[in-house]
Amino acid sequence: MVREYLLSTFDPPPQEITINQPTNSEADIRFDDLDLSQPLLDAIRREGYIHPTPIQSRAIPPALAGRDLLGCAQTGTGKTAAFALPILQYLLDNPPRRRSAIRTLVLTPTRELAAQVRESFVTYGRDTRVRSVVIFGGVGQRPQEVALRRGPEVLVATPGRLLDLMQQGIISLEHVEVFVLDEADRMLDMGFIHDIKKVVAVLPTERQTLFFSATMPNDITGLAASLLTNPVRIAVDPPESTVDRIQQGLCFVEKPDKVDLLIHTLAAPHMTRVLVFSRTKYGADKIVNKLRRAKIDAQAIHGNKSQGARTRALDAFKSGATRVLVATDIAARGIDVEEISHVVNFDLPHEPEVYIHRIGRTARAGEDGIALSFCMESERDDLTAIERLIGRHLDRIDGHPFCSDVPPPPMTVLKPQRGRGRAPSQPGRRPGPESGRPGGGRNRNRRRRPSGGGPQR
Repeated sequence: MVREYLLSTFDPPPQEITINQPTNSEADIRFDDLDLSQPLLDAIRREGYIHPTPIQSRAIPPALAGRDLLGCAQTGTGKTAAFALPILQYLLDNPPRRRSAIRTLVLTPTRELAAQVRESFVTYGRDTRVRSVVIFGGVGQRPQEVALRRGPEVLVATPGRLLDLMQQGIISLEHVEVFVLDEADRMLDMGFIHDIKKVVAVLPTERQTLFFSATMPNDITGLAASLLTNPVRIAVDPPESTVDRIQQGLCFVEKPDKVDLLIHTLAAPHMTRVLVFSRTKYGADKIVNKLRRAKIDAQAIHGNKSQGARTRALDAFKSGATRVLVATDIAARGIDVEEISHVVNFDLPHEPEVYIHRIGRTARAGEDGIALSFCMESERDDLTAIERLIGRHLDRIDGHPFCSDVPPPPMTVLKPQRGRGRAPSQPGRRPGPESGRPGGGRNRNRRRRPSGGGPQR
């Protein structure tokens, strides 16, 4: 039964994370070992971090050395800090040759993600004079113009608003030295490939490029090959692996009963901060309306909401004022909230890789988490694809009040898992911050470091 499942305690095996055969010495790395300047180290300490996450310990050194970087990591691994910290270090070590020039461009798919990336630059650069600005659509352009006139060195942007301001002559990218493409797979899913190409076409050929994606299908690999030169390749948790500390449950239920089942499960007191995924914007609003009628405080976040409404909903969810946030996959890419107790897949995603992204929102920073999926008859093929991708069966929950009348399908035949070496996690270590620094390649996309500038390796 669902409530009993959610309330039950579970003792998962020790967490194991695939990080491409890390060494014992890598597990002992501290931020103090990464050749970061004292202002950055002080900011990191104030945030309570001592040890970098695997992607941070692997990405920061080559990024500091000016290499191009191709990083594949799931959400919650700290990849933002993996490019923000090295970029800040580079800007500190190399004074601008031209005042008021944009020296770093970070391109993200969603407004929420753009705002959070910029927040990371502010957090870790608070003791520096590095200025950053974020721009995105859905809000007035005028305040962004005013901020741009102050001469930021770091610009975080979504493609649409960036191209608008470029066409108006408000933004010039001719002096960009570091280019970061974040969440590249979602960029392509949202149809931004042509916008990306337009932006890249005006960037200097001599630059450092940092490329991050949660998944690495063929089209992403092709895009990376066109942007990067001799990159350092880093993979933390291959796309096929799920977070090991997440208990994953499954309820067979038909569409008319899904909301009633959700209301039933939300009665469990352990569901303290719940992220619910809907496949459509209309569906997200419909779920919220029905939850509110059941006296459950919930808000929706999706592309049809104004930026102000999205920000207020996310802030309420972060603060705990709202217990349930219903989101679409695109909007959820910008959600970086700690202590999400449960993720509910109200609708199963058609793309199995998206399932991994969704459940990765819980069990962050070494905490345990629970993901619950609702599956109606028409979604059973999606379930099969998910279980084959992750190489395990979801825990089937029988006997709940809204069980489907359609007999459950046979257990999925799983593909053999080959080459999935794992290394044990390090208990008692707090993961590093959710941000990081980019790396860049060295020929036509290379940026040269002035002599004497930057840490030497």
